[in-house]
Amino acid sequence: MKRFLSVTKVCIMIIAVTVMAFTGCSKREKGEASVYKLGVAAPFTGQYSEYGNMVYNGIELKVDQVNAAGGINGKMIELDKGDELCDPKEAAIVAQKFIADDEILAVIGHLCSSATLAAQTYYDEAGLVEFSPTSTQVDIGKGSIWTFRDVYRDDFQGKFLAKYAKEAIGKKSVAIFYENNDYGIGLKNAFEERARELGMKVKAVEAYTSQDTDFTSQLAKIKDSKPGVLFIAGLYNEGALIAAQARQLGISAQIMGGDGIGSPGYIDNAAKAAEGTLITQPFLLDAATGKAKEFGKAFRERYSKDPDWMAATSYDAAGILIDAIKNSDATRRGVRNYLASMDSREKGYYGVTGITYFDENGDCYKPIYVMTVKDGKFVAAKKQLLD
Repeated sequence: MKRFLSVTKVCIMIIAVTVMAFTGCSKREKGEASVYKLGVAAPFTGQYSEYGNMVYNGIELKVDQVNAAGGINGKMIELDKGDELCDPKEAAIVAQKFIADDEILAVIGHLCSSATLAAQTYYDEAGLVEFSPTSTQVDIGKGSIWTFRDVYRDDFQGKFLAKYAKEAIGKKSVAIFYENNDYGIGLKNAFEERARELGMKVKAVEAYTSQDTDFTSQLAKIKDSKPGVLFIAGLYNEGALIAAQARQLGISAQIMGGDGIGSPGYIDNAAKAAEGTLITQPFLLDAATGKAKEFGKAFRERYSKDPDWMAATSYDAAGILIDAIKNSDATRRGVRNYLASMDSREKGYYGVTGITYFDENGDCYKPIYVMTVKDGKFVAAKKQLLD
């Protein structure tokens, strides 16, 4: 009899757990959770950890400021890190980890476009917001009601860079060297299309992968084409090697790149070859005023270094999600619906990177700035071409 009762009790418990799983009767859904949790998906180890740490620092700073002021209705905000290495397979694993924790209301990430796209299917199926502060590939938000971002798209960035090359610095020809992934291809396509529209000669188009370290064969072809601009569509590790090897080969073209090479690691690794590089950014500390300047000061005091654009967009992403939790029923769908309601400038979030609001694809539009490397530091370029 005792054994029968024990089995019966176990069966009842199993049934109860099953019912909870299917009815969504979690602590979060019933409002019983003692904290509000956000996932942070970025590369915290490996070759792109510098990016991930900047992202996390920006988020951490915002969360700590809000918690110090009492949190959200007296409840604290907690962060859960997921190390996705900027790798699609790892991103899928991290996404499933976050989905399984029903206390996580939204995810800030992923960092690289390929990782964001790989994780997207899982978030869509589970109904969990994926809010990227860094992924710029053009099609990321299309077809997903759970994906948002607070950074501009590659088509906007690429076209701007081509216009800048032609109109701001008077170049007539370009060579394009791009990483063969979602980010590099999207940026390359937009730049090349606009350059041709502006009557610029595209003298060479070469590709590389993130595993490459020797770029001399592609650069030799580029050197022979004698371009006015060498446009690098990739990330800072490879970008630094490309810049250094280009100068060693005697390529004197103006080096330009998108936000992917706008990292201190580019300067550290490229050394003198980084001098004069022109890079687009959605945030520029040199141009900061008001709350953006205050953010820069607080970040520097906390981490003993200046924030980059990824830290700034991540700081704003945290602020936006905190507002979403505060002004909704604090469920996953409630957070998503609040973000979707931010569909006009009047309903937008005023952060350190400007006003953020979303279109039907979860995309936003940000100011774009140009910085350059001078004496081993990033500074504002003299010509901005902001119009």
